[in-house]
Amino acid sequence: MLSQTAEYALRACLELARRGDAEPVRVDDIARTLDVPRNYLSKILHELGRAGLLDSTRGPRGGFQLASPPEKITLARIVGHFDPEFLSEEGRCILGRMRCSDRDPCAAHHSWKDVAVKMQAFFRGTTLADLATSPAPEPVR
Repeated sequence: MLSQTAEYALRACLELARRGDAEPVRVDDIARTLDVPRNYLSKILHELGRAGLLDSTRGPRGGFQLASPPEKITLARIVGHFDPEFLSEEGRCILGRMRCSDRDPCAAHHSWKDVAVKMQAFFRGTTLADLATSPAPEPVR
């Protein structure tokens, strides 16, 4: 459902929430922990910094930190930056149609709409802090 970019952004922010905010975390360390490509992750983290979700520090002791406490960052803020249609009223058509709405529905629209509304509520109502207390899952390969 989420783009790979939004998934990596979410996983990286969750990793930062789990580590706390004592000091910045290097991109290399996050990429290694999450088993994701370092250069791709670096671009994502810089974009999150420009969006105000992360703070970055340059230099040998530099890296990234959450810009706000994890209790104040919803999953929707992270995901919405990369996949805004995921959280929109119309959402993304699961059958790939360019236009899919109550007025012009695809074959799955009415059944899928209830699921999509619940997913959107989860992303809007769940913070990084809510998930940070759960054990970190093994990387998916």
